[in-house]
Amino acid sequence: MTVALEVENLHVVLADTDVDIVDEVSFSLTPGQILGLVGESGSGKTTVGLAILGHCRRGVRFAGGAVRIAGEDVLAKSDVELRSMRGRVVSYVPQDPASALNPAVRIETQLSETLAAHEDANGDARGRLHEMLAEVLLPQDREFLRRYPHQLSGGQQQRVALAMAFANRPRVIVLDEPTTGLDVTTQAHVLATVRDLCEAHGVAAVYVSHDLAVVANLASRVAVMYAGRVVETGPTQTLFLRAAHPYTRRLIEAIPELSGAHALIGIPGTAPRPGHRPPGCSFAPRCAFMQPTCQLAFPPRETVVVGHEVRCYRHDVVLQESLAARPVATPPPHVRAEEGLVAVRRIQASHGAHQVLFDVELLVRPHECVALVGESGSGKTTLARCIAGLHASYEGEIAFRGAPLAAGSRARTRETRRYIQYVFQSPYSSLNPRKTIEQIIGQPLRLFFDVGGSEARRRMVETLETVQLGASVLDRYPHHLSGGERQRVAIARALVAEPQLLICDEVTSALDVSVQAAIVDLLAELQRELGLGLLFVTHNLALIRTLAQEVAVMSDGRIVERGLVERVLDSPSAEYTRKLLSDTPSLEAAMAAAG
Repeated sequence: MTVALEVENLHVVLADTDVDIVDEVSFSLTPGQILGLVGESGSGKTTVGLAILGHCRRGVRFAGGAVRIAGEDVLAKSDVELRSMRGRVVSYVPQDPASALNPAVRIETQLSETLAAHEDANGDARGRLHEMLAEVLLPQDREFLRRYPHQLSGGQQQRVALAMAFANRPRVIVLDEPTTGLDVTTQAHVLATVRDLCEAHGVAAVYVSHDLAVVANLASRVAVMYAGRVVETGPTQTLFLRAAHPYTRRLIEAIPELSGAHALIGIPGTAPRPGHRPPGCSFAPRCAFMQPTCQLAFPPRETVVVGHEVRCYRHDVVLQESLAARPVATPPPHVRAEEGLVAVRRIQASHGAHQVLFDVELLVRPHECVALVGESGSGKTTLARCIAGLHASYEGEIAFRGAPLAAGSRARTRETRRYIQYVFQSPYSSLNPRKTIEQIIGQPLRLFFDVGGSEARRRMVETLETVQLGASVLDRYPHHLSGGERQRVAIARALVAEPQLLICDEVTSALDVSVQAAIVDLLAELQRELGLGLLFVTHNLALIRTLAQEVAVMSDGRIVERGLVERVLDSPSAEYTRKLLSDTPSLEAAMAAAG
């Protein structure tokens, strides 16, 4: 069988050192095959993906191995040869198309430049341009082509990036987390487009992702990376039903299920960083199956069945433990308070002249979590920001414990601002990179309590311990922390104000499944112990069973369905809700369809 891509013993190190970033990475793909490359942040997935294009990020270098596309070693090519290959032989789809597309250049020009860069593939440029747009289900009219990237939705931007990647019919394509920030409906359309294009044109694809449910629905094979090495590879169904490595097992246990049948379990601890990896199995410190042998040397590759390989000394013992033995989920307790914590009545909100919310009504009670779900652009974040006082252009009434709230936060009392706290989607942009964690968390204490010195430090440490961090992070800056740790700091900053309502806006969308599970578990625990009201804004319906008692479904600025989570998810009455559920990637559905 023809091999489209072969990666053999890839070894990438920090520049001017022998510190491994990735090592001993090997896999191969045939035309039309899609490989899901999965693992936690820092596992080396993106480094491997970029290596397939012959590219190293600044500060790292290739130290060995080969990347062959149609028999040619990409790593042996000169810069001139690589420029000729990229886009024609191997293409790349980035995680964030908004930053990859030139904001000052029209869509038509950017698509045309992709074709013109490889004259042998150009031919009828106008005809190919329309063909490219048709393949990714985008409009082909003049008005669309003359738009700039900022005039497109996130899904449309990602489809433009896909059109550019497939334009010159490459043999191999690397997709680096291309659906991370998309809602489930847009994500479903993008994934279907990727699947159809790979099959139609015989393109081998490496799909880099931390979302195992997406990979289960898209890829034919999966490679699991941990701390720079591939620890398990195999056919998708085999890997998810009979995983032989403890790390793969723990990742599967962290995948949220639409059925809510099993408890969502995170992985304690963190993966070791380059330069701090132990001599034996890097997962040993977090592994329930660890024995002394595991700490001596990294396990060799062993074949479980044909096509299924694992690097674990105890894989036979792991296989004896059924995945079906996972703990059964405990539904969030229903606590019915007499009064509402926050009541939204007939809110109509606008962005300039454009109305985005229409007669929205919502109630969040004390000790209760309400999930707010819907596609991008449905109005979820606008509604959340109205409640927090971050969006003042609205009509209607928002009441807190029965008393009307002023439209903007500046018009509200200091006490009211303290009671309603907001955790933003991206901790990378919501935490000041020039301030230490102590300065970041200390700011609400100074603002709301006029507390400093040893008392402020005591409260900060106490709050950090609540989110499973400690005093050791106080002197660090945000860039010293992982994505999950940053998000915990953002939650701690909100909690130190002692709020009564916590608004979480897509706080898990960019996190690994293991970190996501830990954050959701943390929020559920905080809600129980501190009696918080929680408004959880998300596009991931599979997450909400473990956290929320009620759900409100938004579409085009209106709430189209609301009620108890189990009723809405099990017996939705709105067609829009049924569509969202069908578009939500599910490991259970993928395994049922495969077998």
